[in-house]
Amino acid sequence: MGFMLFAQLAAHPVPTMKVVSSEFVFLSAPFASCHASTVVETSAGTLMCAWFGGTAESNPDVAVWAARRGRGGWSKPEKVAVGVGKDGRPNACYNPVLFQPRRGPLLLFYKVGTGPQTWWGMMTRSADDGVTWQTPGRLPEGILGPIKNKPIELRDGTLLCGSSDESPRWSLHMETSKDLGLTWQRTPSLHGPEVGAIQPSLLQLGGSKLRAVGRTQQGKVFAIDSSDQGRTWGPIHLLDLPNPNAGTDAVRLRDGRFLLVYNNSATARTPLSVAVSTDAEHWSPVMDLESGPGEYSYPAVIQTRDGLVHVTYTWRRERIRHVVIDPSPGRRG
Repeated sequence: MGFMLFAQLAAHPVPTMKVVSSEFVFLSAPFASCHASTVVETSAGTLMCAWFGGTAESNPDVAVWAARRGRGGWSKPEKVAVGVGKDGRPNACYNPVLFQPRRGPLLLFYKVGTGPQTWWGMMTRSADDGVTWQTPGRLPEGILGPIKNKPIELRDGTLLCGSSDESPRWSLHMETSKDLGLTWQRTPSLHGPEVGAIQPSLLQLGGSKLRAVGRTQQGKVFAIDSSDQGRTWGPIHLLDLPNPNAGTDAVRLRDGRFLLVYNNSATARTPLSVAVSTDAEHWSPVMDLESGPGEYSYPAVIQTRDGLVHVTYTWRRERIRHVVIDPSPGRRG
């Protein structure tokens, strides 16, 4: 099996990838700590990034912040959502997720609470590409929204959101909305206790086949498949990629390959690496985005309409870094 895979890779070498640019989204900000970025290309073609920031994760002053990238670079960070508990007191915000449907407003999902065991889902919309936002609304009981990584929009317009629970055990489930967040349905837990898995990224394999990949407590990236557009899911298994109990993200490129950003270690949130695959099962590392000491984690990745890949991630809990990758520079001439 190993020889066959080597022969396949030799016959179909991994195309070179090139880092086009690397920059911080901000150099200074009115918060001491930040984490869990998300990035989106809006309907107008604007790049937008959001994250949570405050004194420290889970502190009640932690809010959702965002910036938009124009010709002059990234705008100044702006607070776009705060957390309020049932008693009216401040609660922390967590894990924002930006998503631009094919038609309709820009969506922002996030969580509010004292931690993953107590948090609830929130959502707001923007009709002007993230310049202004509607009053946020709480998602229905039992619905958390996309837990860390972007949804996918199915052929019929249904939003499929990879979600997960961390109490009483780590488990995956899926949530769907056919009306851009007005009403929701969710699956039961998708697997048993043999794998503690959360924070899925969704990949469209072709036809009605989907794959979710992401974080586990078992030291490896998980994978789980659906053959019916996410209505039902098969058994979960572990890929031959390390995972130090840290977030990952993945995207299907327009040339049919799959790209994953992950920590290439079973114990540390460094290095932060990029791997590619032709089948979303066998992955080849192609570059490190960070390899020094410190935490470089929780990537978000998209491919924009110009073909470039954009990655944002936590840089030492102090800043958010934005890296642009040309996934196939040899094909551009």
